[in-house]
Amino acid sequence: MTEHALSRRTYLKATGAAALGTTGIAGCVGRATGTLATSVTDQPADIADFESLVVTVEGIWLGPGGAESGADGNQTADEPDGTDETANETDETGGDGGEGDGEEGDDEEAAGGEGREYHAFDEPQEADLVQLQNGETQLVDERELAVGTYQFLQLDISNVEGTLEGGEAAEVDRPGEAPLTFNAAFEVREDTRTTFTADFAPIRRGNGRYLLRPVPSGIEVTYEESDESEESDGNEDPSGDTAESDGNAS
Repeated sequence: MTEHALSRRTYLKATGAAALGTTGIAGCVGRATGTLATSVTDQPADIADFESLVVTVEGIWLGPGGAESGADGNQTADEPDGTDETANETDETGGDGGEGDGEEGDDEEAAGGEGREYHAFDEPQEADLVQLQNGETQLVDERELAVGTYQFLQLDISNVEGTLEGGEAAEVDRPGEAPLTFNAAFEVREDTRTTFTADFAPIRRGNGRYLLRPVPSGIEVTYEESDESEESDGNEDPSGDTAESDGNAS
């Protein structure tokens, strides 16, 4: 990345911290719960073409939920086999950037709508992908969910505004104008904070437009036990578990 890009100020949505603190706490009364924190990041691809690329995220789809896990985080039913065929349809940049790539929303159709659950944010969250490179991430949501295994996560992106380095507006499409789907199974564990980092990037297409695609190899899921859980079992793991995904279930 150029020195000019590195010198840009770190992006931070002013209302993010206040909005996230109270999001999604209701709905899990009487059931074991854990915390899901959703973050976004950007791998290079063709992001160097942009002065800014701001996406607006309205919510997330999860699902379908699996069997509940035990308090130790071990799944109590069959493990997901992670053989979603479309998880391997894209390479590390999520596609070859061809003109017809993703126009039918094949990744989104693969995840399917049946059984998934939608969680709207209290406020739309904006993230400038130009500022989220070289390992930088931005938290867009944090909420309590029922313990279990979820097969994928989708971002409900309502708007994309891109400005190229020369100052002109960029046309940035999404696959089939559908949610961005991240085909990686993950767990919500009791008394544990699960962080799901969704990685996506713009790909330049042959018609001069850009396509926003997930980067399967960049998906990362980490687990961090709460202080209460660490004190109760006496096994403190300050770093937590980390699982990097290549687009298959982790």
